[in-house]
Amino acid sequence: MQLQELHDFIVDKVDDIKAQDIVTLDVRGKSSITDFMVVCTGTSNRHVASIADHVNKESKLISYPPFGISGEDDSEWVIVDMGSVMLHIMQKDARDLYQLEKLWG
Repeated sequence: MQLQELHDFIVDKVDDIKAQDIVTLDVRGKSSITDFMVVCTGTSNRHVASIADHVNKESKLISYPPFGISGEDDSEWVIVDMGSVMLHIMQKDARDLYQLEKLWG
């Protein structure tokens, strides 16, 4: 899957399940582990976990499963590693605290 296709797929899937404040950060040249970070907000632990689960299931349906998923235990901040695109699903408090857009933008 091409980089832009993967990015668009992820944004579409998080939008499917009503993620809020979806932002894409182009980190090419800033990070050696990924090209894009998609950051979005879930309204609760359950919503954050549901967004991650939805992306996981949908990506498996197209034979492009995540390399890994971390943070599912407390679901304050879940990272879905799709290789060229890293998905960060955060609750509002965590997103305000870590300010990924400011850090990587």
